[in-house]
Amino acid sequence: MRPKTTSLTLKLIALLLAVLALGGCRRQSAPTAEEGAAAIIQNKGSDTMVNLALAWAEQYQLFEPHVRVAVTGGGTGTGIAALINGTVDIANASRRIKAEELEEAQGNGIEPVEFVVARDAIAVIVHPSNPVDELTLQQISDIYSGKITNWQAVGGEDRPIVLLSRETNSGTHVYFLEEVLRLGQSDNKTLFSPDTLLLPSSEGIGVEVRQNPNAIGYDGLGYVTADMKTLAVSRGAGQPYYPPTAKTVNAGEYPIARDLYMYTAGEPQGQIKAYLEWILGPAAQQTVLELGFVPISDTGATP
Repeated sequence: MRPKTTSLTLKLIALLLAVLALGGCRRQSAPTAEEGAAAIIQNKGSDTMVNLALAWAEQYQLFEPHVRVAVTGGGTGTGIAALINGTVDIANASRRIKAEELEEAQGNGIEPVEFVVARDAIAVIVHPSNPVDELTLQQISDIYSGKITNWQAVGGEDRPIVLLSRETNSGTHVYFLEEVLRLGQSDNKTLFSPDTLLLPSSEGIGVEVRQNPNAIGYDGLGYVTADMKTLAVSRGAGQPYYPPTAKTVNAGEYPIARDLYMYTAGEPQGQIKAYLEWILGPAAQQTVLELGFVPISDTGATP
C-alpha cells in the first residue's frame, strides 16, 4: 500500500507545482490595456478642483473603460511637489506654478507643461443672517489683514469678525493673498491677520460659515451652497458691485476670478494626452458648468 500512497503524493505535488508555475508565468506576463488591464493615470493636487477632477475621472472611464484616473487632493503645492518628484502624471493647480517650483522641476529634469482646463470665481461668503451684501476689494483686504475687526465698520451689526482662510499650502490661499489682500500689487506686503483661522479644506470653510454668524470666508464657486451667502464685490469705491457667477466671470466683471490648471511633466503622450484632450472638449466642459465652475471659451458648453 505504501508505494501507491507515495505515487499518489508525488502526482499531487507535481500537479501543485505545475499550477504554481502557471500562476507565476501569468504574473510575469500581465495583459496590456488592449487585453483588458486598466492603465492608471495618477492625478493629484488642488482641493478646489478635486470634485471636478473626480467627476471627470468617473466620466472618462465610461468613455475609455481601459483607463482609470486616480484622483487625490492635498492642495496645489502638494500636487506640484508630486509632479516635481515624478510621482504623479498630472498635477491640479488653482494657481500658476511658482518660479522656484519651476526651477526645482527643471533641476530634476522635468519641464512642466501648463494647461488651462477651467475658470473659477472665488466667492466671499458669510452666514445667511449677515445683513452685509457687498464689499470692495479694499474692504476685504482691510478685514483679512486685521484693520477692520467689527462688522459694524462695513454696514453690519456690532459683532466681531471671525476670519476663515484656507491653509498656506492651498493655491486658493496664495491667490487670495496676492490678488485680494495685496490688491495685485507686487510691492504690497500685506499679510493675513494672525487671528485668521486656517482650515485644510474648502468644505471646512463652508461648515464654519454655516455655523458662525460672525464668520467670513472665501471658497471656489463650485463649493458654494444655498445655505451660505455670497457677497457682491467691487474693484473700488464708486465702482459697480458684481456677484460671483459664470456670467460675470466670463464678462470680466467679477474681480476675484482665476484660471484652473493641470500640469504634466513634459508634453503629454499616449493616454495622458488623450485624457487632457477630452477634458478640453465639450462633454468635460459641460461638467465644469454643472459643478459651478466656469468653462473655458469656445467649448460648446451651454449656460
